[in-house]
Amino acid sequence: MTMLTGHLHAALRLAEQGVPVLPLREGKGPMGNCRACRKNACGGRQNMKTPGPCVCAAPCHAWAAAATDPDVLASVAWAPAWRQAAAVAYHPGGAGVTVVDLDNVDAVAWARRTLPATRMVATTRGEHWIYLGTMTSPNAVRPGVDIKSLMSYARWLGPGSGTMTPLPDVVRALAVKEPAAVRPASRSVTAAAPVGGGECPHRSPAYLERGIAMAEQRIEEAPGGIHRTVYRLFLAVLSVHGRCGCLTEAHIDRLFTAAQGKGESLRHCEDAWSNAAAALGM
Repeated sequence: MTMLTGHLHAALRLAEQGVPVLPLREGKGPMGNCRACRKNACGGRQNMKTPGPCVCAAPCHAWAAAATDPDVLASVAWAPAWRQAAAVAYHPGGAGVTVVDLDNVDAVAWARRTLPATRMVATTRGEHWIYLGTMTSPNAVRPGVDIKSLMSYARWLGPGSGTMTPLPDVVRALAVKEPAAVRPASRSVTAAAPVGGGECPHRSPAYLERGIAMAEQRIEEAPGGIHRTVYRLFLAVLSVHGRCGCLTEAHIDRLFTAAQGKGESLRHCEDAWSNAAAALGM
């Protein structure tokens, strides 16, 4: 058993109430993968299709490492993490709840107009609205609004105020993806073939397919910072294929689909694509 720190003491109190907890490092991020579980080999979000605990002895898989067993939380294996911890987080889905994370005043105002009242916890920039029930955990379901429930974690900021109410359909509906095309056909970003009729140096189907597949894979495997990752990869694809007419709507749809699969909204995808094109002078 390790020495009780302030964060560990708070975590143990929550665990007694059946709330799965884990330590957060500075910057509100989870602890990094341990050697045995590098790249989330035994339970990280990227590899798990359904919620479940991490089988690793150390807290290296964010939501999947959250525990309620006091012997695990206070074990020697977890001691370094608690010594480095800057905060305590919990797995809302494991506690049977959903957190609507409202990240700014505009998002809070929208929630007050739109969502049923429930338990509220103040955050540094907005509020957490907590409902009884679980669902998937998409990010950026609308400006300034994320959902944290299954396969996700939220910072513990206190019990909050108000009576927790059942998860409403209006919140569940936020996770439903738009059925429309991934990007509007009217906003073409492909470029014409080089002036002078020269043959495109990249017009090899295998070359282009490999580039798109690599971009899809890197988006799907991104452990965090998805906005930055999507923009960087869109920029890379455009820098190689954007001026020679190689790209088709089908290729762009594949990139947008991969990004939306990681929680990016259609608007964020369009913004990232437009910003990348502008950065390259297209």
